[in-house]
Amino acid sequence: MSIVTKPSRNQQPSTSFLNSGVPEKRLLKGTLGLGFILMAFLVVMPPVFTILGGYQSPLPIWLREVRVWARGGLEDGFVASNGPKDKLLGGLLPAGFHEGTCLSRYQSASYRKASPHLLSHYLSRRLRKYEALHRRCGPNTALYNKTIEQLKNRHNNGTAGCNYVVWIPFSGLGNRMLTLASAFLYALLTNRVLLIHPDASMRDLFCEPFPHTSWLLPSDFPMKGFPKFSRTNPRCYGKMLRRKASANSSDDAAAQRPPATVYLYLFHDYDDFDMHFFCEDDQQFLRKIPWLVIESDNYFAPSLFSIPSYEEELSRLFPKRDTVFHHLGRYLFHPTNTVWDMITRYYQAYLAKAKERVGIQIRIFNRGSPFMHMLDQILACSLRENLLPDVNLKEPIVSTTNKVVSKAVLVTCLHSEVYEKMKTMYYEHPAVTGEIVGVYQPSHEEVQQTKEETHNKKAWAEIYLLSLTDVLVTSAWSTFGYVAQGLGGLKPWILIRSENMTMPDPPCRRALSMDPCFHNPPTCSCNGKRDVDKVLVSYVRHCEDLSSGLKLVHEA
Repeated sequence: MSIVTKPSRNQQPSTSFLNSGVPEKRLLKGTLGLGFILMAFLVVMPPVFTILGGYQSPLPIWLREVRVWARGGLEDGFVASNGPKDKLLGGLLPAGFHEGTCLSRYQSASYRKASPHLLSHYLSRRLRKYEALHRRCGPNTALYNKTIEQLKNRHNNGTAGCNYVVWIPFSGLGNRMLTLASAFLYALLTNRVLLIHPDASMRDLFCEPFPHTSWLLPSDFPMKGFPKFSRTNPRCYGKMLRRKASANSSDDAAAQRPPATVYLYLFHDYDDFDMHFFCEDDQQFLRKIPWLVIESDNYFAPSLFSIPSYEEELSRLFPKRDTVFHHLGRYLFHPTNTVWDMITRYYQAYLAKAKERVGIQIRIFNRGSPFMHMLDQILACSLRENLLPDVNLKEPIVSTTNKVVSKAVLVTCLHSEVYEKMKTMYYEHPAVTGEIVGVYQPSHEEVQQTKEETHNKKAWAEIYLLSLTDVLVTSAWSTFGYVAQGLGGLKPWILIRSENMTMPDPPCRRALSMDPCFHNPPTCSCNGKRDVDKVLVSYVRHCEDLSSGLKLVHEA
């Protein structure tokens, strides 16, 4: 996951106002100067106008707006978005970046509607606090080097002052983005610095999210065998507990001198010992470990809400519980200039002029499934929910020259059969509503190539394009679709899986929330003290597409 630090020769920064490269201090001084002049004008002139012609001064209303603006948020503790031109997304994103190095960070506000899901003022402050921590403790800083020396000597004397979460990538791009967001949330809750171990398949995908200091783990990281961990590694927390029988026994790991590093195995096949990561007593022990290494294929953020010591902080960060990935995903994941060019060129060519954009994300887990079955289910869902119009098979298409596309349908799939059939249907026959429907598919790679950089760039571009749609239909269990819905703040219609190739009734179901599903939540009872289903019933539900999974919902 190499990060763009300067524009390439073929990708010069835009000369528009947003990317003109004017120093921020000069802009700030000019803005403040104009502000003082305007304030003086509004204070002095209303009395003059009142004397001359009975003009009613707007000053009290204007001063109220200034007070709200100065506080950086609304009366209820949320930060207001100033519309689609609010390039800092209501205080979510930090200032301080050279905009030409990552055009998407601030240009994205021009491509998507302003989010209706307001950011809590507390989350904005915590992100700024985290950025200061990252700058102080990030790679190659004095404090980082001090903790590295402890790691080399396998000592944990707790005096370095900085603690870390190291994320190791695994599985496909959707899984990686979900687990990375979960790891960052855990870093926020525990005042740790998030560092990621990049691999070749993730080069040139994401811009650096934190100002001043990289989130990439340096190549000279000294841990032996890194990153080839497994659940059998002596540093694996589950193995430590299996060896000690319990982290709460008289001779448990907490009673020993804490190690300098612990590996957390949070995969779909983890056992009760690995699941103890989500228990309060175990978290108390893990706070003593300066280096935690996380590897997972799960969006485990929902189960962090089950840990008592984090509940209050999480409720302040996310008063609307289902906005966790929406806010953190938009904060962390910005396409590099290379990927952003792919996104913007395709969007302008096929989607920009449409009155409505419909995203259809198809994941076929069983390659032997007939494509016509999937197409029939998509059409049944789309017609039932009035997402797409039916066609008149008895009439030929009338020339659509110079007619504006009413609905642009963006299809993403590894295969092209469903797209070809749907495109032909709307190309050869008119819609019964008279609408012009265009169907588009950016790529069809046939097979998932997780380790290929070019494949991941296309996947990231398509996820982002799906997140720019107005309406979204997704496949059950697909993390690709989860990321798109979270970034876009969309509650999709989820295509219900059918094992026997019969049409499900209903063919699709509206998602309860935009937050992704945690496919494999912990089932251990934390020594009988806690049951996640009972404790979190008010804002956690079982997933629409996987009954054993859990997801965060807005507590109405």
